Amino acid sequence: MRHGESEGNVNQRLFETKPDHMMSLTPHGVEQARGAGEEVRRLIGAGPVRVYLSPYTRTRETFRELGIRELTDRVVEEPRLREQDWGNFQHGERIREQKRQRNDFGHFFYRLQHGESGADVFDRVSAFIDTLFRGFARDDYPPNALIITHGLTMRLFMMRWFHWSVEYFESLENPRHCELKVLTDGPNGYELDSPFRQWKTLPPDD
Repeated sequence: MRHGESEGNVNQRLFETKPDHMMSLTPHGVEQARGAGEEVRRLIGAGPVRVYLSPYTRTRETFRELGIRELTDRVVEEPRLREQDWGNFQHGERIREQKRQRNDFGHFFYRLQHGESGADVFDRVSAFIDTLFRGFARDDYPPNALIITHGLTMRLFMMRWFHWSVEYFESLENPRHCELKVLTDGPNGYELDSPFRQWKTLPPDD
């Protein structure tokens, strides 16, 4: 699940004076999270659910507004699920130029000045997935897991999970705020409930 709309999403100038990890939800983001809470309850029923959170303010606030605390067996703050690192305070003109270059170069390999590339995020979500599967192997692990993170991180998580190519990853759009992507374990392995929207049409990888 992606976090709700944050103040940084509606006012890019804030990044010049406020750290990315401290961006709070907007009132609309709070409404989005509360609405998503109803969908999460429908999916997990009576629970329990293990929750993994990016440590950013907007992801922690999103979890709070879901209103599912009584259904959780444990809440884990997981730094490997954080947003792609854009450096420290972000000068507007420099960031706009980097975004232009990234669009030309490719979101996976382009390394942000003083920050990360998509490949760096891929590596840390890969390590997190290893941790996740060790949890799944435990007899006392709950039947559901909920991950609350960021748009690019979600795409890279799914890229790693399904072994998508870089080319296919590059065709995908970020999920919308508070959009859920559901993985269900079935007889043929894990299945994704719906495809990601695409900037350009490419068939899914085998």
